[in-house]
Amino acid sequence: MTLNNLPWRLLKGALLLSIGSGLMACSDSEPGGAQASLSPEQQRIAEGKRVARMCVGCHGPEGISRVASYPSIAGLPQDYLEEQLHAFRSGERDNPMMSSVARNLSDEAIDSLSHYFASLPGAGDE
Repeated sequence: MTLNNLPWRLLKGALLLSIGSGLMACSDSEPGGAQASLSPEQQRIAEGKRVARMCVGCHGPEGISRVASYPSIAGLPQDYLEEQLHAFRSGERDNPMMSSVARNLSDEAIDSLSHYFASLPGAGDE
């Protein structure tokens, strides 16, 4: 393997992991009444955690990336995260991986993802 192929291999691996995680997210939703006892904010965060399974490959399991080329997003302000996801979705901000992921996100998914990642402790908060 040459170093010239390394970025493509990393991107391809992350994409495959994201797709696999997304498929898993579709198959194991919570039983009907489990979220009924949660507040609306807690429900939004729980939904964000479920949707965030597709983000693990690049941003880490709790939003803290293990790879320097992918930013850690845990603990960032909710408004900032939401704004960036909308910018990737609209094409205002361009990144091949993020644009392809965000293009498929609904407003509700963007809202829940931004609340979920904002609710997590950041890399320096531990």
